[in-house]
Amino acid sequence: MEIEKKLATLGLQLPTPPQPAAHYIPFVRVGHLLFVGGNTGRLNGEPHTHVGKVGDKVTLEQGYEMARCCALNHLAIIKSALGDLDRVERFVKLIGYVNVAPGFTKMPQVVNGASDLFVELWGERGEHARAAVGVASLANDAPVETEVIVQIKD
Repeated sequence: MEIEKKLATLGLQLPTPPQPAAHYIPFVRVGHLLFVGGNTGRLNGEPHTHVGKVGDKVTLEQGYEMARCCALNHLAIIKSALGDLDRVERFVKLIGYVNVAPGFTKMPQVVNGASDLFVELWGERGEHARAAVGVASLANDAPVETEVIVQIKD
């Protein structure tokens, strides 16, 4: 429970794992890899804290915050899949989609909201390959959606 202790020291707690909004499952395990599907940072079933395009209705800082919420949802799903966040060997890949206003190009800084949390909690094992992509829209006008792949300890 070391990772959950670190979360608590950061003043954070795991939300309820988000439920699929359509015909898919929240994660798939293949060998020592856990693929966690995308989520938009809606915590505990509540409406999004921020809605709209980053660079228009949503500031870069608010987008960063929403990416951090996405990361918390991923952690809740990972815990439900594995029973213990300490079973994560390392983060392999993070893909972030940012709902951008025309001309907004700071997608990497937005997606850092998720990346920074993983590194805060796992150190070097939280570092990962990554893509930060600007998109024209996301479901429910969410500003950010992320998905992750983690390696599981034996």
